Amino acid sequence: MFDPGTTIGWTFNLFSELPSDYQRKHPEVAVVDPPDAIEHLHDRQSMLQDVADLNIHDCSATVGVPKQLVIREDSQSIPREVAEAGLCLPLVAKPLVVDGTSKSHELFLAYDQSSLVELEPPLVLQEFVNHGGILFKVYVIGDFVKVVRRFSLPNISRRELSKLTGLFPFPRVSSAASSAEDADLDPGVAELPPRPLLERLAKELRHRLGLQLFNIDLIREQVNRDMYFVIDINYFPGYGKLPGYEHMFTDFLPSASKSKEKTGTMGNEFKLCMQY
Repeated sequence: MFDPGTTIGWTFNLFSELPSDYQRKHPEVAVVDPPDAIEHLHDRQSMLQDVADLNIHDCSATVGVPKQLVIREDSQSIPREVAEAGLCLPLVAKPLVVDGTSKSHELFLAYDQSSLVELEPPLVLQEFVNHGGILFKVYVIGDFVKVVRRFSLPNISRRELSKLTGLFPFPRVSSAASSAEDADLDPGVAELPPRPLLERLAKELRHRLGLQLFNIDLIREQVNRDMYFVIDINYFPGYGKLPGYEHMFTDFLPSASKSKEKTGTMGNEFKLCMQY
């Protein structure tokens, strides 16, 4: 019988072994991102733990993660576990495992306790944070960082929450169609996060994750505008949607090769250069 879980595990093991074996035979070749580091981002619990451990406070702003809870089995126990953990509705429900399939990106917004039993574990529940309907996608390509705006879920007032029930599926915001770059936005909503804050966040995550090619989904709290939350980290995202990505890659790859020649590793010795 076909078991997708087993197949994914076997495929990843093969994916991990082939580059490692090749690198042993050809130590002169620069491996940009090792498979074992990439695997770390396949679990939404472990990926955000790195952010929580950073404790970034810079430029009068703070970066953290939303309060969250991991449910590994038994959907009937979710309401009780949510209450015990002290999570507040509404909650964003995300599959725990990110394996590249469309199902791993199926997201739901749960408005009431009774709807929680309809969810399918394993999953991560995150408190929804009002953020003005704008998400900042922070693309990292080695020492290049590019920030773009995307439309996201609108704010939910307490009055609206009292009238809403059930589960609401919502689409991914990674598509070019969701771009908010040319929209007529309120300046307070459209303002990009402070550059020094993003510099430190990208640099610290590159070091902790051991990766060069990823993006960060970042939101700014609507009420406390000095508070930012990382809600997801994606490995090798759709760079084709990013204006000017070709030049970033043509600059990055030679620098990666030179870094390998100088240090013997892909290290993080080079300076971060912000691009807006």
